[in-house]
Amino acid sequence: MSADRYSWPTLDELLREESELELAGLSETDAYELGMLAVAAATEQRLPVSVGVWRAGRQLFHCGLPGSTADNDAWLRRKGRVVMRFEHSSLYMARLCQDKQVTLAERFGLPASRYAAAGGALPLRVRGTGVVGWVGISGLPQLDDHRFVVDILRKLPR
Repeated sequence: MSADRYSWPTLDELLREESELELAGLSETDAYELGMLAVAAATEQRLPVSVGVWRAGRQLFHCGLPGSTADNDAWLRRKGRVVMRFEHSSLYMARLCQDKQVTLAERFGLPASRYAAAGGALPLRVRGTGVVGWVGISGLPQLDDHRFVVDILRKLPR
């Protein structure tokens, strides 16, 4: 991704990033460890975020850290629905919509009350299987949410 903290990555950069983050598997234990890794990093940085890990339609991990709200939880679920619908990061879909100057509702008929094209949720893609779930946070500006999750996923063994 671009070195500038506030510049948006391109769609190609986001696709490359997603392919680099492929996992060997995603058990319940893996989801817990991923969630705890995110919570530890967010706690250390004193970030007011909600963290979630889902596999298919099942929530395997959730934590709302101090300063986060129910609104963060709602944003998290809306971003996760985007990931599962399109099998790309929520930032990828935000960039796609930005590039085309449309909203998800205009382009795909998806209600904003249930879907959010905003950075912070990434697909959990398992080698040889495809997208099996997603991980995300909500509570920071969307580029920071996205980068936080990418940093956490990069710490996992491949």
